[in-house]
Amino acid sequence: MKVLLLGGTGEARTLAGLLTAEGIEVVSSLAGRTTDARLPVGEVRTGGFGGADGLAAWLRDHPVDLVVDATHPFAATMTAHAVAATRETGVPLLVLRRPGWTPGPDDNWHWADSATAAADLLRDLRTSRVFLTIGRQGLDAFATTGLWTLARCVDPPEPRPTWCTLILARGPFTLTDELAILREHRIDVLVTKDSGGPATAAKLTAARRLAIPVLVIRRPSLPIGPEVVETVRDAVQWVIRTNHSSSS
Repeated sequence: MKVLLLGGTGEARTLAGLLTAEGIEVVSSLAGRTTDARLPVGEVRTGGFGGADGLAAWLRDHPVDLVVDATHPFAATMTAHAVAATRETGVPLLVLRRPGWTPGPDDNWHWADSATAAADLLRDLRTSRVFLTIGRQGLDAFATTGLWTLARCVDPPEPRPTWCTLILARGPFTLTDELAILREHRIDVLVTKDSGGPATAAKLTAARRLAIPVLVIRRPSLPIGPEVVETVRDAVQWVIRTNHSSSS
């Protein structure tokens, strides 16, 4: 059995290891946008496919039994391409998406549908010192807020922004680290994407401790059609079950 695994997430790396341990051949596909990316076990390809048509062509040229989309919750374009390509080629598709974050009773969260909407909402929150933890894509939406801004990214945006203070760092981050950043820079609002997962959740706890409001960008909706699971364990079971069904 052979699986094409889309995504460079932590869940994708874990899934690649577990499937390989089950004797399943895995080809992991990474977008290649992040330098020094952590590589999964097994075969790895890097770079885009050239849209849905390109992915469909790749599936015809490199036959696989299943496709698992374990990309980031905000990689909506790649997911849409995976849905279209697998529909065209008839290859079964599973989408693995970690659950989003939910606020607790002591949280002060505000929601926005996009980076642009979040930047507009900042003006209504009457804040002055912003901590952006949305990655490098979408930063430009905040360039004209007029607010002092600290932005944290894994890799530097190109061109490097001059309107904000930039921190280059890769998670996971500890609660102690996040509290130190918020205090040192006197942050009064945290902006993040609803990425979910524990690797970068400490900033939410830190904001709660310091009574700092959090502006959360909603994740895009999933396309209708493919089956969706939320855990790596469920993904492994789906792959094994689908394999047994197709071979019986």
